[in-house]
Amino acid sequence: MLDLILKNGKIVDGTGNPWLAGDVGIKQGQIVQVGQLEQEAHRTIDVHGQVIAPGFIDGHCHSDLMILDHPYSEIKLQQGVTTEVVGNCGLAPAPFFPETASLLQTYVEPILGKTKWNWPWKTVEQYMETLAKSSPSENIATYVAHGALRIAVMGFAKRPATREELDRMKQLLEEGLRAGAIGFSIGLLYAPGSYTSREEIAELCSVLPKYNGLFSTHIRGEGNNLLPSIEEVIWIAEKTGVSLHISHLKAAGRANWGKILEALELIEAARGRGMDVTVDVYPYNAGSTMLTTVLPPWVLEGGIERTLEAFRDPAIRRRVREELGSEQQDWDNLVYSTGWHSVYLSAVQTDANRPLEGKHIEEISELRGQHPVDCVMDLLLEEGGQISIVYFHMSDTDVKEVIRYDKSLIASDSLTCESGKPHPRLYGSFPRIFAKYVREEKTLTLEQAVRKMTSFPVQRFKLGKRGLIVPGYIADLVVFDPATITDTATYQDPRQYPTGISEVIVRGEPTLSQGRHTRAREGAFIPAQHCCNH
Repeated sequence: MLDLILKNGKIVDGTGNPWLAGDVGIKQGQIVQVGQLEQEAHRTIDVHGQVIAPGFIDGHCHSDLMILDHPYSEIKLQQGVTTEVVGNCGLAPAPFFPETASLLQTYVEPILGKTKWNWPWKTVEQYMETLAKSSPSENIATYVAHGALRIAVMGFAKRPATREELDRMKQLLEEGLRAGAIGFSIGLLYAPGSYTSREEIAELCSVLPKYNGLFSTHIRGEGNNLLPSIEEVIWIAEKTGVSLHISHLKAAGRANWGKILEALELIEAARGRGMDVTVDVYPYNAGSTMLTTVLPPWVLEGGIERTLEAFRDPAIRRRVREELGSEQQDWDNLVYSTGWHSVYLSAVQTDANRPLEGKHIEEISELRGQHPVDCVMDLLLEEGGQISIVYFHMSDTDVKEVIRYDKSLIASDSLTCESGKPHPRLYGSFPRIFAKYVREEKTLTLEQAVRKMTSFPVQRFKLGKRGLIVPGYIADLVVFDPATITDTATYQDPRQYPTGISEVIVRGEPTLSQGRHTRAREGAFIPAQHCCNH
């Protein structure tokens, strides 16, 4: 007697092979049979010719704290996502030590959001344990994040780490890997990642081979410095012999559109030399980040409190205005090439500025009768430095090139956003691939799209026996109608669930049924299935 049978489906098994007609039988959280099943089951769901696919893996997101406050994970389950990978871009809530606690919290909150939790962990392992105890409705895996390591050991100091500090960071990294982290993530655009030399990162990466850990990176520049930034991380990976994963590959700023082809050539050349390099991509031409990232890097030194204090100095304001008004050689001034009309406020902290959410900086500065740069600095002062933005700086053609690339996997890069107007990718990334890039534009076939969300990320992140519809694999599954699956989230009205997804099964348990959450909480923390040598 089986627990559950999904009957009469188009089985898209995750391999990229053509779909086949059949049923999927589930027992004790596992797929046990695939084909034309005659057996009895406690429950049978006739899917009437809809697609049965492995549950989607969101391989790059920032739900590290959101998952604790919202363990039902409805935003992701409604998209067919059954597993999220957190700890990306060097941003994570652990390790978390009392002496640098406030620095870490103000560093991650604009991206990870605040939480009602008291942060009861210190180490990465304790954070993992906290996640597991929260009984989420989906599965979670994590990286060890460089920003959190560096802040724990040396705060926001803008200097090379000492030998002792490097050894301490390597020790903390190794503790996280041993506890089941899938690898090491770094955000070279954000301080303190931006203060770190390639040699220092290579030294930290030297810990990874022992655990077969992945090196994942938000590269130093995605605009004018795109190609040298890719060359830098390839150099680090080649020097240390690690597998490299480049996060949210894009060419930002109008002046750089088209450079994505050269970026892909660099990656292919590295793979041709025997290097293991992959990328992820989200299906939108706008990104989302903190407003502070548009500022010159020097003004962010020492943490957000020091930055806000600097804005009170007229000489510093003048210098910031001048630098943002011209092309820069040593950092990507994306605002210069894209314009302030491309930067929208998505979330603020104060009720006074709430009406500005969804408006672009050019519009807000006109309303206030200010120069846009002064407007930005004043807004940051009013909001304690914590403003999220949506930033239109990519070309649709480039996005499509990366989606089509066979070494790219699909991810949302979604930020936590309790208020305001989050980027619609938080609610719509995975259905959008099927609606726009499979059905409308035919950039991918149905089977290729499913592979990029299932078996490929599972292989990349070492998530064990999931991501394929094969007997013996974990029954994380999604049922959807390929003719109607559609993202409905827009930039002005982003908090909209998609349509066309009827069932989501997590570890054999129906968690979304007829599009409604069943309140099942069968998710788990997934330790990396390292082929370790330790």
